[in-house]
Amino acid sequence: MRVFTCLFTEHNLWLVLLAAAMCATGSVVTMHLYRRGLSTRGAEKSGWLFLTAVCAGSSIWATHFIAMLGFQPGVPVTFDATLTLVSMILAIAGTGAGLALSGMRFSRHAPAIGGCVFGLAIAAMHFTGMFAYRVDGLVDWDQAYVTASIGLAAGLAGMAFWAVERWKNGPAVFIAPGILVVAIVALHFTGMAAFVVTPIAGMEVGADSAAFRAMALSVAVAGMVIIGTGVTSYLIDHRTREESDEQLRHMALHDPLTGLANRTSFNTYLDARLASPDADGVAVVGIDLNRFKEINDVWGHEAGDAVLCALAERLKGLAGQTHFAARLGGDEFCVVLNAENRIALQERVDTIEQMFATPVSYGEYESATGASIGVAVFPHDGADRDSLVRNADLAMYKAKMDPMLDVCFYDTELGDEVRERRAMANDLRHAIENDQLHVHYQVQTSIGTGEIRGYEALLRWTHPRLGAIGPDTFIPLAEANGLILPLGEWVMRQACRDAASWDNDHKVAVNLSAVQLTHSGLARQIQQILLETGLPVKRLEIELTETALIKDKVQSMHIMRQIKALGVSVALDDFGTGYSSLDILRTFPFDKIKLDKSFTGELESDHRSLAVVRAILALAKSLGIPVLAEGIETMTQLDLLRDEACDEGQGFFLGRPAPMDILAETPASDIVLADAVPKSSTA
Repeated sequence: MRVFTCLFTEHNLWLVLLAAAMCATGSVVTMHLYRRGLSTRGAEKSGWLFLTAVCAGSSIWATHFIAMLGFQPGVPVTFDATLTLVSMILAIAGTGAGLALSGMRFSRHAPAIGGCVFGLAIAAMHFTGMFAYRVDGLVDWDQAYVTASIGLAAGLAGMAFWAVERWKNGPAVFIAPGILVVAIVALHFTGMAAFVVTPIAGMEVGADSAAFRAMALSVAVAGMVIIGTGVTSYLIDHRTREESDEQLRHMALHDPLTGLANRTSFNTYLDARLASPDADGVAVVGIDLNRFKEINDVWGHEAGDAVLCALAERLKGLAGQTHFAARLGGDEFCVVLNAENRIALQERVDTIEQMFATPVSYGEYESATGASIGVAVFPHDGADRDSLVRNADLAMYKAKMDPMLDVCFYDTELGDEVRERRAMANDLRHAIENDQLHVHYQVQTSIGTGEIRGYEALLRWTHPRLGAIGPDTFIPLAEANGLILPLGEWVMRQACRDAASWDNDHKVAVNLSAVQLTHSGLARQIQQILLETGLPVKRLEIELTETALIKDKVQSMHIMRQIKALGVSVALDDFGTGYSSLDILRTFPFDKIKLDKSFTGELESDHRSLAVVRAILALAKSLGIPVLAEGIETMTQLDLLRDEACDEGQGFFLGRPAPMDILAETPASDIVLADAVPKSSTA
């Protein structure tokens, strides 16, 4: 009862309300800063606890001082400046000790123990401040109220720190600050109830209430400034953490190069999309670039990154509320399309195809990457994310394997076919790594003299389960699966090693694929192989097709000049089957032309083929380039080519491809030579 009497009859209620506002604000800020400190470690944690102690001690001291200024004992009042300052230091230091103890986590009771120390610091500050409160009268202390005030402060503060770690979200977050407010108020007014002043006769004049109100407002402003500093620090840190968390979240869910969603984000989106009630008809579109490695090798990785970013920007233009685009890694993209029907889906897929077919510029270069696209539709092609993505990938693989196909929609039979080809690709990789491939050699002879001029190296693969697999099957397989470079290097090294072991100076011809020709280190690789095997450079001949050359004429010319600078001769293979044969002859410095076997095969039955061959031979003669005819299978073909003064020939009639050991055992006299066979009567 004494406590309420003291509050309502012996205090200026306006200053009490001001003190209460200070107390509530300080308690809320103190608990927020304390929570922030608990989430840090080391020096950062010490910094946050120091800031919390300054805010807590200052706000509690300001609450106490304002309430003291509102106390009306009915006698003159003064303040001891030294003890008043000491009380403030005790408030900051004591609450700091309690905060540090609570944050040590030495036991599960540490928060409550630290809170009790915090409460005792408040009590120490209060009674030190009371000793600084000098009145002209007789002062008496009620020990029961003193003890009760200290007990309430320690107990309630311990409860507040126990509660701060249990209620962290929602409205419950204010429970701990509320308990702390009760602790401070209970301490102050119970302690004031213990303070009994008896005026001395003739000294009943009270304090200057106007001056005290001004002082109270000044203290309140100063306290709020300190609290505001804590609030500002908290808000700045909170905003910084939000931005940092947002940045980390963005990094975790997006590709750092292109800004598109990454695989994690893609999986999350697709799972949610397939779980929605309108998921029927959702399509997964797998995209793999066709010429990205070529761009990297020719222009460099910086150009490759720029191309990926340019293509990603095009996909971002497509994606929106109804579509979702992601980069899954490397040169692989994926798009989730929402289409009303198959026609709309086809239109959107065609749009994507056109995006990747449109050339991309980088500096002075311009190139169209092209893409292999596979499509799988829910739920027909897959009932969940894994199966849908897997089947879209299978369709994309099928499109990549077929040079005439850019877009492929999944079907069941396709899945079986692609799985078989992938298994075969794995077997091919294993064969390359374990030297399970073989090189056969086919003789190349002079048509006029029958003299052996050299041998063409032809790769052979005998699959342990499927038997012999032709180059027309496994070479495209190697190109589609990134195996053509190691495969080409293996063939080159093996052919040079075999040729170096021959007891003659015949040349060995090795074919290069289009992918190898765009490899910037090709000339260096050839030089290294020649040095390793000891084969003279004049005995190696490189064969290139027109298709390989016209993909990137500038790069091809650069690589060819590097190869020729080594002293290696270069032959144009399958001449006459490309789109720019005459331009090829004008542009590239070939040492030999190999006439495609399609012309040789029709020499006997089609006079137009003979006329074309005659024209090609005349053109080559005027350019000073020898011609080798491929695919000679009959004596009549050989006679016709001899009559037209063709330089060299190759084909089953002159010699079938044979492995190295058989070739070494077969004397040159056993090979069918042109001058050893009489001319046919039809020549």
